Amino acid sequence: MVKVLTPEQFTQQVVLQYTDVIGEKLGGKVLEFSDEWFAAAENLIKPKPPIRDATRFTHAGAWYDGWETRRHNTAEADYVIFQMGVASAKLIGCEVDTAFFSGNHAPYISVEATTLSDGDDVKTAKWDSVIEKVECGASQRHFFARDHITADSYTHVRLRMYPDGGIARFRLYGTVLPILPKDLSTVVDTASVKNGGVAIKVSDQHFGSADNLLLPGRGHDMSDGWETTRSRQPGHVDWVVIKLGAITKVQEIIIDTAHFRGNFPQKINLKGLKASDGDDVSVESVGWRTLVEDSKTGPDKEHTFQVADGESCSHILLTIIPDGGVKRVRVLGTIEP
Repeated sequence: MVKVLTPEQFTQQVVLQYTDVIGEKLGGKVLEFSDEWFAAAENLIKPKPPIRDATRFTHAGAWYDGWETRRHNTAEADYVIFQMGVASAKLIGCEVDTAFFSGNHAPYISVEATTLSDGDDVKTAKWDSVIEKVECGASQRHFFARDHITADSYTHVRLRMYPDGGIARFRLYGTVLPILPKDLSTVVDTASVKNGGVAIKVSDQHFGSADNLLLPGRGHDMSDGWETTRSRQPGHVDWVVIKLGAITKVQEIIIDTAHFRGNFPQKINLKGLKASDGDDVSVESVGWRTLVEDSKTGPDKEHTFQVADGESCSHILLTIIPDGGVKRVRVLGTIEP
């Protein structure tokens, strides 16, 4: 069963609990599509919000920041097939944004998924329904969720629109199933989104979202980091709670301020918590233990902090003092059996 959610419900129930597993910034990519005459399918997974320039035209017609197909499709639906940016994931819901498509938007969509290994032919894949066929409106964001997460994990996704038209952006959320090392002495970054890390609660993300903290690489500018508004009150701090991909004996934490040169935090501190499955972890939770005391940071730099005694943590709380921007957080350690 598909539920239609409000933006606030979708943020709390989906965005802050799961990962966008097909986003370009995570490594998701388009493998195949039925048609992209007016606008390219790859635009669907661009990280930035869509824009419109009504004065811009191409050889094909009016320019759109999204995916748009020809009129009069003779097949049941147009489609795009994506490969996820993670090893595999169980799926829960999606956002379909038809921004600026009015009179040419997709009337209906559905989402399907499959699991493919290297060498498998996507044309012979068996597709399972994730979001059944639902109606879309013109120039608006739509938020759809299942009543429960899929039992199976998947590697590839097919978005269908009936019969044709345009969609600006597509986000698909789920729980990442990482390939973790069998050797428990191997040091891994369990905050990484590739290893199942999720930013589950955050004080503010005005200029850049907290999920960027967990991406691979050091990014390309300030837009793909976490940045908060300027505070005006004495004693203000901002914070983010990160759920690690596995309970980790933390050895080292890296706070990267790459590209933040005039707006890095003055100081940071870090706390850890070992919670049980199902616990509602927040900044107010009892049991947070200090891993890194208040420490000064600098611009455009990786700051490395050693954690004594290999504290076992399921969650990390990063506090920035008083505000500012951070590019990445790495939590390095060994996975607890």
